[in-house]
Amino acid sequence: MIRTYAPGKLFIAGEYAVVEPGYPAILVAVDKGIIVLLEETLKRGSISSYDNMPIFWIRENSKLILDKTDNRLSYIISAINTAESYAKEQGKKLDFYHLKVASQLETNEGKKYGLGSSAAVIVATIKALCKYYEIEVSAKELFKLSALANLAINSNGSCGDIAASVYGGWIAYTSFDRNWVIEQGKKNSITQLLNKPWPSLSIEPLTPPEGLKLIIGWTGAPASTSNLVAQVNDKRVKNSISYEKFLYESKKCVNEMIIAFKENNIKEIQKQIQINRQLLVNLGNELGIVIETPLLAKLCNIASKFNGYAKSSGAGGGDCGIAIFQDDKYLLPLIDEWEKSGIAYLPLEVYDGDRSFKFSIREI
Repeated sequence: MIRTYAPGKLFIAGEYAVVEPGYPAILVAVDKGIIVLLEETLKRGSISSYDNMPIFWIRENSKLILDKTDNRLSYIISAINTAESYAKEQGKKLDFYHLKVASQLETNEGKKYGLGSSAAVIVATIKALCKYYEIEVSAKELFKLSALANLAINSNGSCGDIAASVYGGWIAYTSFDRNWVIEQGKKNSITQLLNKPWPSLSIEPLTPPEGLKLIIGWTGAPASTSNLVAQVNDKRVKNSISYEKFLYESKKCVNEMIIAFKENNIKEIQKQIQINRQLLVNLGNELGIVIETPLLAKLCNIASKFNGYAKSSGAGGGDCGIAIFQDDKYLLPLIDEWEKSGIAYLPLEVYDGDRSFKFSIREI
């Protein structure tokens, strides 16, 4: 039995801008994620997820043929197809197996917290299949394989959530040129594509200042990141001047925050959190999209009463908000006031994983 794990994530700053190549964001991996169990079988395989009812599959010309369709499995299937295409390039014979997915990133009722479950399931599935087919992959190769699987489903995403799931901890991330990768994928094997530098890709570990406290609240309203990003993409052309200004200001803000991490300056991080919050609110207002919902605004305003600096995390429209404090002395009254307002405190910690390896990726 093979068991793999990939953590969920939270965006700290740089949302929306990060989908553009060369624009930075800061993310953090959290200690709840996706578990994948994989076991060899004969003649036919199965995939179990969500309601745990297995969907069986066979092969025809190396392709998976499921006994029934389930759109909820799209990211798992894409991860399998990507990993197995790579395995075939490595000369591996494709087998049958049972694959079971368990999620810590949703409630018992199946509501997602907005912690990057799609990215985590891709990363955990590809890790499991690489182990199964005895293929050694570096963290960078795992990231690129997972990004390719994600792009096959959603070409709009930044893949920052995948970077957080692969590397763990706090990271500064700059998205690669997705159009370049997609075009290169049409004329190169996966192996060749993994070995090419991906334009604008940058992943750098960050060490938070001592004393920095990250507090997470959940609004209970799941949101679709892909839908919100698509709405921004649709409307940015008509609002090109305000959108370009947003990109410039977001890049400046996130870069200032990265410097503050390196200088152990919590106050400056908090200042840039406040700036980034306002940039996202302004973007939503300019484009007519609700990024900071009334409940997310309440989450932020309550945090400010207790000397915290808060903002929506990710695409907004619901899901989570994050707050940065210099200590946790107001944690209990904060939680109490959040809960009275319908905001659930999520007691998550940072997931560091194996940070013993050193990495800093900057590609052309």
